[in-house]
Amino acid sequence: MNISEYNRTQTENDRRICERLMSLINTYLPEAESKIWHRHPVWFLDGNPTVGYSKLKDCIRLMFWSGMGFEELELKPGTGKFKDASMQYTRVDQISEEDLKRWLEKSRTIQWDYKNIVKKKGRLDRL
Repeated sequence: MNISEYNRTQTENDRRICERLMSLINTYLPEAESKIWHRHPVWFLDGNPTVGYSKLKDCIRLMFWSGMGFEELELKPGTGKFKDASMQYTRVDQISEEDLKRWLEKSRTIQWDYKNIVKKKGRLDRL
């Protein structure tokens, strides 16, 4: 499955959100590699997961893996041990192109080194 196919599996409202996010991410992060990763669309820079989105029960969640470092009030910190932050959308008109462009620009320079995290003895350790 590719990202366009993933988007087509969503309800009409969620599909519009996903397609808008995909379009903006591809426009403002053209150098990123994109693919379905762990069943969700994800864009990578230098092998690091950078931005992606997924369907939650009542919204589409846009997540930046290093988003806590962006110092953006609109992005809500993740709950795990990583430095992710996200935004949730229920309507396509909630997506601010200006905000998303700024966050994507920050994602180029503010990156936690996820590609060098390895599994050891059932837990994740940073090299």
